[in-house]
Amino acid sequence: MSAEATSPGARSRRRGRTGIDIRRLGRAALLGPASRDRLPDAISHVADAHRAHHPDADLLVLGRAYTLAEMSHRGQFRKSGEPYITHPLAVTLILAELGAETTTLTASLLHDTVEDTEVTLDQVRAGFGDEVCFLVDGVTKLEKVDYGAAAEPETFRKMLVATGNDVRVMSIKLADRLHNMRTLGVMRPEKQARIARVTHDVLIPLAERLGVQALKTELEDLVFAILQPDEYERTRTVIADRATTGPSLDTVAVDVRRTLREAGISAEVVIRPRHFLSVHRARLKRGEMRATDFGRLLVLVAEDADCYAVLGELHTCFTPVVSEFKDFIAAPKFNLYQSLHTAVAGPDGAVVEVLIRTHQMHRTAEAGVVALGNPYAPVEGAEPADGERADPTRPGWLSRLLEWQESATDPDTFWSTLRADLAQDREISVFLADGGMLGLPAGATCVDAAYAQHGGGAHHCIGARVNGRLATLSTVLVDGDTVQLLLAQGPVEEPPPGEHGGDPDGGAQDAVPGPSPDWLDHARTPAARIAIACWLATHPESLTAPETAPRAAGAVTAGRRGTANVVVDVPEANVRLAGCCTPVPPDAVTGFTVRGGAVTVHRQECSAVGRMTALGRSPVTVSWGDEPECRVTLYAESFGRPRLLADLTEAIATAGAAIVSANVEPPSEQRVRHTYTLQLPDAAGLPGLMRAMRDVPGVFDVRRAQHEAAS
Repeated sequence: MSAEATSPGARSRRRGRTGIDIRRLGRAALLGPASRDRLPDAISHVADAHRAHHPDADLLVLGRAYTLAEMSHRGQFRKSGEPYITHPLAVTLILAELGAETTTLTASLLHDTVEDTEVTLDQVRAGFGDEVCFLVDGVTKLEKVDYGAAAEPETFRKMLVATGNDVRVMSIKLADRLHNMRTLGVMRPEKQARIARVTHDVLIPLAERLGVQALKTELEDLVFAILQPDEYERTRTVIADRATTGPSLDTVAVDVRRTLREAGISAEVVIRPRHFLSVHRARLKRGEMRATDFGRLLVLVAEDADCYAVLGELHTCFTPVVSEFKDFIAAPKFNLYQSLHTAVAGPDGAVVEVLIRTHQMHRTAEAGVVALGNPYAPVEGAEPADGERADPTRPGWLSRLLEWQESATDPDTFWSTLRADLAQDREISVFLADGGMLGLPAGATCVDAAYAQHGGGAHHCIGARVNGRLATLSTVLVDGDTVQLLLAQGPVEEPPPGEHGGDPDGGAQDAVPGPSPDWLDHARTPAARIAIACWLATHPESLTAPETAPRAAGAVTAGRRGTANVVVDVPEANVRLAGCCTPVPPDAVTGFTVRGGAVTVHRQECSAVGRMTALGRSPVTVSWGDEPECRVTLYAESFGRPRLLADLTEAIATAGAAIVSANVEPPSEQRVRHTYTLQLPDAAGLPGLMRAMRDVPGVFDVRRAQHEAAS
């Protein structure tokens, strides 16, 4: 059984319209071109479908394109035995039924000529112009002789780059793959599976992102039949034995039509059967299927306002399922899709999903970018655009893809990264604090935003503000967030600490930081991951923890050695401030000589002083130096609440202190303990800093470090 025979979606969409007869086309193709005064009989289906969308279209160029394609493919046959010309004809008919304009159809007829015949791009350009030549070149595969195993990924790379300049390239490729999938049954099972996997991983996501739902749903069913034949057969049986419990969709449709008619709303109500994969997913989600689960109602109206009028009537006369309501008219999807989604329950409890859209929205939902016609045709009265063409679909995902693919020089890296990128099927929009907007995949973090905005400059990012509050670079962004990235070369603000000391925001205190390996754990976009990986590869020292640099010798006053802004009466001694109490000026301090001859300085009230005295240690006279900077450790006790860490770190940064290290202990009885080691520009600012931290909501105590004496 061929793949074509397993596609119920294709049959239901073409019901009531004369289908293309491959055998008749084969006979017509063998007869050669027709006389000059009429189109070849083989493309009459294409001409009829094209005129249905474009009544004034000039069909002569299609006749010339068919003549060239037929002559160049003459003598070539597909594996199924049909003349090869039937393939470009079928591909062109698919696009014509979706409403593609004449240039796309012309290129579709010629799309295999340069790849499989002696026709050259120069001949295509001479006969049909630069646009048709560009489209044909965009879908022409690279030779395996030249590229070996890299031919397929490099062909897709070439095609995607061409799509960046003209989205019609991908429209032709999607239609080409659909017809190949329909006729895949003549190939070996292993080759069917390989082609189906590439279709699933790459072309179906591209069809979704370009909004071509008519192609996407049929491709999904064809792939489903090949990769999951047992589940496909089970789903086909479920559809054949459709549940009969409860009212049918026809009954609900009659009720909806009557409701809208009584409200004076002119609307067309049709039943949209679910395609096979959709039924399979619904069955897994809901278990037992009811009659109303096998399709949805589609309500088509004339104007946007009518959509909301229909919604109001349905929610008034039926019981709405609030959790199922989505407004994609006010907030369209990134692939141009617009519609109102809702679900209502009738008096008997049967729940029916309803889609509400205008006729134009429906055409765009089905055909996506194909429905735009020639998106690059000059608009009458508009000034010509400078530089690159503006993509009418506003696909931020395509811009990101084109950027990162330049860095993925290895075909395997490109191929695996492309599949991973296309698997992310939702997009969010975040706003920049200085104006502008970034489109990012759902789940993206501040790391991704940094590389999307600054490119390689994001290597020096040290933190971020999200909605005005300091946040870690690992923070996951949500739709509508405002983000400000903080770079080391600008006004440096200390970023919040990480949860485990390995935060991606880290970097050397006294040097321009670069990405750490931890950043890869938080990067979701290929552009960020590739840039970080390249930086780490060229900076191997960043993969290991830096050794502690030796302490600079402090000033020596009157034979006394001083470091850490203190002066002691022990010549040539290394001096360090005790971590248990972190003394700062003007604390009363004392010192003790410890193992190795170093002097440790404690606050006089520190419990360690009593312990050292009890052990018979003699104190060392210590005095403060003249440097105002100091380092201190603070404990903050708080009640647990969302965004507490961000609020505390913002208070610290506002007070002018830099975070050297931080630790947050797991909550205990709704209480959380934070430990911060901070560098202050002046010890006199410590009381104000502690007051600012205590003023943070939820914080009930802030105190200096003071360990209990060890037993």
